[in-house]
Amino acid sequence: MDKDLLVSQIMEKLQNMDAAGATGAAGAAGAAPQLSVGEAGKNYKLFSPGEQNGFTELVGTGLGDTIGLVIPNLDAGIHVRLGIDKKIRSLGIISSRSAVGPQCMGADDALKSSNCELVMVQLPRDTKGGAGHGILIIFGAEDVSDARRAVEITLKSFEWSWGDQYGNEAGHCEVQYTARAGEVLATCFNAKPGKAWGIICGAPAAVGLIMADRAAKAADIEIVMHATPNLNTSNSNEFMIMFTGDSGAVKQAAIEGREIGIQALTILGGPPVSSGGKPYIF
Repeated sequence: MDKDLLVSQIMEKLQNMDAAGATGAAGAAGAAPQLSVGEAGKNYKLFSPGEQNGFTELVGTGLGDTIGLVIPNLDAGIHVRLGIDKKIRSLGIISSRSAVGPQCMGADDALKSSNCELVMVQLPRDTKGGAGHGILIIFGAEDVSDARRAVEITLKSFEWSWGDQYGNEAGHCEVQYTARAGEVLATCFNAKPGKAWGIICGAPAAVGLIMADRAAKAADIEIVMHATPNLNTSNSNEFMIMFTGDSGAVKQAAIEGREIGIQALTILGGPPVSSGGKPYIF
């Protein structure tokens, strides 16, 4: 297929999805509980404490079957089992059935903007039977309001952080980029704190490998970590590279990898669509 024609078809698909998403959101509002206080975006919902039938631990929900929770005054026995610093009294939790990158990007920003520390990041084999992972992120704080704030920031990031994750019935591809990596990305993906960082991921794994090769050839980047079905994953059918370098080079590598990943998935199952509705890396 002609490259320009392929790009045109994908962009038309994204525009149609945006229009359908607006209609779908209006329809869903009639069936789902209305937000009386909280806050809602296209890709997330926040709730005020106790708003949902007295469920005070609930902070919000988002794409990927993501739920955000807080635990004030953590049970002493669980505190010991998790090996958490004694000064931490409250936890903020992000947990999902699908995806890793969007949640990690948001959590990375959350730690930069809240008085919390990272307790845990784990990647369970999930995606509801698909090719990838889900995620568990735990923030620790002395005050529950700080833990809640970290969860809120993470969920609000879904307005952009899902934009460069694409999928169809055959698989998925994803790229992420930041000009300044923080603790979450350093812990989970070996990023260099304060430096530009990117990730390329594709499934089935062959898609990720060709994305990585194209990206590495396109820009002067340093690969700091890679992942295969048997290395640095929970045996997911994915190939990934995580890389650093000059901000422009990292962004260019992500764009080049994204382009060929979309082409490969299109051949397998038709043009993949952006989970978030709009790409953010240009």
